[in-house]
Amino acid sequence: MTSSDASRDWQRWHERRVESVSAPYGPLALIGTHWIGDYPDGRLPDIPGRWRDDGDAVVLAAAETDGLTVDGQPFAGEVGLTADPGTVARARVACGQRRLVVLVREGVWGVRDYDPESPARRAFGGLRATPYDPRWAVPGRFTPYDTGGRTVRVPNADGRERGLGLGGELAFELDGRELTLQVTVQQDGSLWAVFADATSGNGSYRFRFLRPGAPDAEGRTTVDFNRALLPPCAFADHFVCPFPPPGNTLDVAIAAGERMLA
Repeated sequence: MTSSDASRDWQRWHERRVESVSAPYGPLALIGTHWIGDYPDGRLPDIPGRWRDDGDAVVLAAAETDGLTVDGQPFAGEVGLTADPGTVARARVACGQRRLVVLVREGVWGVRDYDPESPARRAFGGLRATPYDPRWAVPGRFTPYDTGGRTVRVPNADGRERGLGLGGELAFELDGRELTLQVTVQQDGSLWAVFADATSGNGSYRFRFLRPGAPDAEGRTTVDFNRALLPPCAFADHFVCPFPPPGNTLDVAIAAGERMLA
């Protein structure tokens, strides 16, 4: 692929990203994440019904006057809910145009409240991203851990500490320097890194995500910082993004990819 082709491909990627994050149920629409254990009376802030943790599920009790729907139908009574597996728009519980997404993190149940009319979505002015530069796309080599994987405890954006699963190390060279990132291996074989660099908090958001493609049989993939992503918590304070694990704060300035909200 020529540099001009890569630049056009990046531009299409960037446009799709803007469209995705500003969609009616994109990250800008999140107005709350509520952990059910924090509310012993079952009343979540500004959310109708009563919600309780039943161990393996969440139990929702509501009256018809609460105005909730479950699976698209007006709901009254009691129902057990497991974590919503699909897109936000397909969440089982709704309140008008809002979608109430059931989630679980390390055995702790919660509900996320998405509202297409959120102030953040209405105020969105775009993403500040650096145009494509071929010097930020370099060969990389993935080496899995001998143990097959490990979990490290890292702070999250909500102030709590949670486990982050890591599958190996991604090595690459940037401006003549040998660098590495500790990465997670996704179900489809692609990689995911949470990283910070010398621009973090000084021209870029405090940390970012990177999603290299699945390595080949010899561990080869491309490390393309042109496609560095803002994490969901850059769009709404109610996400629980993990901070970079040890070793993933690079002492180089990566002035590439998505930098911050415009």
